[in-house]
Amino acid sequence: MKPRIAAILLPVALLAFPLFALDPALERPQIGKVDIFKAADLRPGMKGTAWTVFSGITPEPIPVEIIGLWKNAWGPRQDIILAKLGGKAVRTNVAGGMSGSPVYIDGKLVGAVALRLSVFSPDAICGITPAELMLEINDFDQSRPSDARTRDKAASRAQVAVPDDLLAQAVAAGVSPSVPRQAPLMVPIETPLTFAGFHEGVLRDFGPLFEQLGITAVQGGGAASTTYTAKPAAGWQSSLRPGDPVAGVLVSGDMSITGLGTVTYNDGQHVLAFGHPFFNLGPVDMPMSRGEVLMTLASQFQPNKFANATDIVGALHQDRHSGIMGVLGQESEMIPVTVAVRSYAENNTVRSQKDFRFNVFVQQKWTPYLMMVTLFNSLSELNEFKDEATYRLTGNVEMNAGPNISLSTMQASGEMPMPAPMVLAGWWGDKFNRLYLNAVNPPSIKRVSVNVDLLPERRVASIENAWLATPEARPGDDVAVKVFVRPYRGESIVRDFKVKIPGGLAKGEHRIVLSDAETINRMQTVAGMMNHYIGLPQTVSLINQERSNNRLYVSLLESSPTAYYEDKTLPSLPASVLNVMQGGHASSHSLVTTPDSASEQMSLPFDYVITGSYSLKITVK
Repeated sequence: MKPRIAAILLPVALLAFPLFALDPALERPQIGKVDIFKAADLRPGMKGTAWTVFSGITPEPIPVEIIGLWKNAWGPRQDIILAKLGGKAVRTNVAGGMSGSPVYIDGKLVGAVALRLSVFSPDAICGITPAELMLEINDFDQSRPSDARTRDKAASRAQVAVPDDLLAQAVAAGVSPSVPRQAPLMVPIETPLTFAGFHEGVLRDFGPLFEQLGITAVQGGGAASTTYTAKPAAGWQSSLRPGDPVAGVLVSGDMSITGLGTVTYNDGQHVLAFGHPFFNLGPVDMPMSRGEVLMTLASQFQPNKFANATDIVGALHQDRHSGIMGVLGQESEMIPVTVAVRSYAENNTVRSQKDFRFNVFVQQKWTPYLMMVTLFNSLSELNEFKDEATYRLTGNVEMNAGPNISLSTMQASGEMPMPAPMVLAGWWGDKFNRLYLNAVNPPSIKRVSVNVDLLPERRVASIENAWLATPEARPGDDVAVKVFVRPYRGESIVRDFKVKIPGGLAKGEHRIVLSDAETINRMQTVAGMMNHYIGLPQTVSLINQERSNNRLYVSLLESSPTAYYEDKTLPSLPASVLNVMQGGHASSHSLVTTPDSASEQMSLPFDYVITGSYSLKITVK
């Protein structure tokens, strides 16, 4: 009976054996050039092997069965290879972080696992970017162009110029309920940005912003969180074998932001990965690191790898439609940032201090956002936080060439629709946005330092009243002035000072204006915004000229026109000169004029956010 039972069980065992059984003698792919299996030579039913990491740092083989060639699915004359994954991928499905997993047939590289089904699927169906398409990336110039486009000129599908009539038809069709809407069948595998050292509230508050940029932000860990340099780590020469995890690093240090995928090809120097774009930026200069996978979450809806970025081993130079390309051993430029957050007690003494160090990726579109979110994260979820609080910021942006930028402001919580840390982070990010948006040349920033003091009360005050000791004066006289400033839920603060009447001031009625920073900055800000071709030196000058909102400004107002041109303020212009300037400037360099000229006399420091203005009349004899 035993032989008969064995004869019955043997076919059953063979049927139970996995359809994609692998040769146990398979060796993982090595660094070096490899033969390419051309997509045109593929046939349905062919068997191959993909390599990816499910846990740890060692890739595992995955059986692959070719379904067929999907013609023009990736673009004109750009085909996608449809395939079905076996092995562990049957349980995990096509997971985020698998992007770039190399696929081989008979030892030849077919391409990279790069797409998945956009909706639920019981099968691990993937799209493979052909290796020929990825190798085209090496043909592009690896240098970063000196005239890299600023964010307002960067290529974007949403910014393509469309004829008005065609645009109107498209809009009408988009809102028509009769037009069926269908999600794409195959989509690139998500490469979520992993935020390590960030509070959950930061991702919640900034999630919509990153969604507008086409990015999914997730909270995670990062072994590279202690990396304060972009220099390649020891052993970079043997790093990033095909199938290994690889990450692009946007922020490193006490907090990190990374995007992880899988290495497709490594010829010993150049590394290809992802099989689809990271951000589709074209030429980039971003640190490239190794990675480790903690686990792979199995799901038919949103499978994903939980991973850490580890040591930096090179630099990414290309972010293209069919993948990313990096060079081992090269160092990327990053901006070192230090943030000191001090908490003050009720008696105005420092109770505690937290210091943060990190580096920020340099790119005209991303650097302002990264500066904003890292500062906000430095201020979030502190034990010292309370709603009735004020944040006092002083910062310095050190440039590699030209003058540095000094920044100062205060923001207080209260009736604002958003918390003070968010307003402060937006103000901070806007300064870098202006630097990178200048239309002449990109900035070169050496380092950034910022100090933020957390004060335990709402420090806002408005200009309530003022008076002059005498309503009349002669040129050269010192006129005594008293100003009353009313703090939030506090007694009025009285300041006495003297205003010197200029010796050449014309006789007649004039005004002494006491105002906040916004009033003084307004016209100069408008003039800067109206100039469409303002350069970096002018932008730096305008930022440095901005007044701080924790001071009260005293100006003498005359009835003569002022012209604002680029970063220059030209008061009391004769009518003949003004007419020549208005008729001779280029359309891209706007001239803004006001009927009055304000001669700033002094500023009074307050440890409050000052708002409002007050005007006093004085007659000069």
